[in-house]
Amino acid sequence: MATNKAANDTPARAANGAAEDGTGTDGPAPVLSVRDLHVHLTRAGRDVHAVRGVSLDVRPGEIVAMVGESGSGKSVLGLAAMGLLPHRSRPRAHGSVLLNRTDMLTADDETRRRTRRGNVGAVFQDPMTSLDPTMTVGAQLGEVQGDRAERIRLLTAVGIPDPEQRLKAFPHQLSGGLRQRVMIALAIARTPSLLIADEPTTALDVTVQAQILDLLLSLRDDIGCAMVFVTHDLGVAAQISDRITVMRRGILVEHGTTEQVLNDPRHPYTQGLLASRIALDTPRDRPLTRRAAPSAEQENTAVPTVVELAGGGHGRAVDADGVLTSGRAPAADRDLPARWPEPVVGGELAVRLRGTTRVFRSGPPWARRELHALRGVDLDIAQGESVALVGESGCGKSTLLRIVAGLEHATSGEVSVAGGTPQMVFQDAGSSLTPWLTVGDMLEERLALTAARLDRARRRAAVTDVLATVGLPADTADARGDQLSGGQRQRAAIARAIVVPPRVLLCDEPTSALDVTLAATVLDLLGRLRRELGMSVLFVTHDLAAARIVADRIAVMHAGRIVEAGPTEHVCTEPAEEYTRALLDAVPRPRHRRHTTTGGPR
Repeated sequence: MATNKAANDTPARAANGAAEDGTGTDGPAPVLSVRDLHVHLTRAGRDVHAVRGVSLDVRPGEIVAMVGESGSGKSVLGLAAMGLLPHRSRPRAHGSVLLNRTDMLTADDETRRRTRRGNVGAVFQDPMTSLDPTMTVGAQLGEVQGDRAERIRLLTAVGIPDPEQRLKAFPHQLSGGLRQRVMIALAIARTPSLLIADEPTTALDVTVQAQILDLLLSLRDDIGCAMVFVTHDLGVAAQISDRITVMRRGILVEHGTTEQVLNDPRHPYTQGLLASRIALDTPRDRPLTRRAAPSAEQENTAVPTVVELAGGGHGRAVDADGVLTSGRAPAADRDLPARWPEPVVGGELAVRLRGTTRVFRSGPPWARRELHALRGVDLDIAQGESVALVGESGCGKSTLLRIVAGLEHATSGEVSVAGGTPQMVFQDAGSSLTPWLTVGDMLEERLALTAARLDRARRRAAVTDVLATVGLPADTADARGDQLSGGQRQRAAIARAIVVPPRVLLCDEPTSALDVTLAATVLDLLGRLRRELGMSVLFVTHDLAAARIVADRIAVMHAGRIVEAGPTEHVCTEPAEEYTRALLDAVPRPRHRRHTTTGGPR
């Protein structure tokens, strides 16, 4: 049961058998009981009311999914439950957070530490930031479970093959899916009564994500723990949760059973999240953000319109120095066209690969090992065309992208790219933006390198123009990357890529770490820019639903080869390969319970 005293616009929906005040009346005593929780944090000198009057119960054996966009307060609530609110943010909290009857807000440090150790396991989004890179898996498990046989049993329980050998491995020697399984093994080592999983599948491809969800469900059944599953994706929540709570700006706006929230959402924000989600049946011929209620990002950051040029085409002016110009302030997302104009795709090839291979060699000469990342790849991308490269982690798609970008050299085969150096947009915009430079400095730096004839005044004007083009206000030029939201950082990264418009834009998982409404906004932005600037786009993703929205054609990669390629709708509705069908089946869907996955862990 959950309530929020601040959510006066929509009455809280009580779960069956629960009291309206959030205390609950049926079933065993809750493992976690939150009452009227308020959390204030200090960020950049400002007071942020991160959690506002939330009440929530989680009972033994129950999985509660906490859903909301970035900044909604769901992760702060999870940290409060563990007594781990960040000291650097000078937290101020009131209310109560009872974890097995210990108040994690008022208890002393030693009591909180003892309660965490005996009752809580945690799994976070990026295991590489949680695991110690200098210690083997066995050594890290040894810190919580000294017995070697028990360590092997834990790795076996979480589905890691060859557990004795994996004990000797360092985290960087494991795939993303195996690293997450190690994190889960650490989390369940002491048989916790509560498991808090904070976006544990966000960075994983769809098949590995499905395996991790299956693993968490089986562990819940085996050890009987309660679970709080934090996610921004209602489709993922549908696969694992018994109840869903929806948070927005620190307020719990809706709660209920999974079926209630997904099939009969009451709050407009929940309805907007469901409408914003990109699915395999989402219409491709219109902008995504015209379908949904605005997100916090959209309310503060606008996207300009497509402008009609002479001759009926759609585009932006590029001056004699090849610099993008617009001369307009940002417009609103609602000004996007009702339907996308057809992209202009020419006969000239922007990218051509023939028989491209890439072999990585490691080890001493007497024990040389070879990894064949690419095995004879053929791929054409026409001028103005958008092609999505889809596959699981380790299939070779990012290696291919880096070869097209000139960041890697092919071992053999032909690689040709028209129009000079392509530009790249990365998955983690925060780490790709220079942390000590403002956005304006980064844009001017690129202009100075590629458009040397521009004086400083013209470079500043070009910076203002390109920020307007990607829907950012002019004063964004004075901000550093760490002062921007996730969606704003990704827009700034795109601005850097197009300030001198490239013939080819390369995108490496640019939306996989964003919540659904921000992902929709970024996909709309890319869709608009490729039409306006006539760019070719190579879009690497593990998400077939996103690929379907952004691409004219889809190429599916597996084990270093393109196993299927064709027009987007044909690949998504009539896949020829069993592997493509498996990828499609693994896409999580709201209102749809996924069958247990098969196949070995990755």
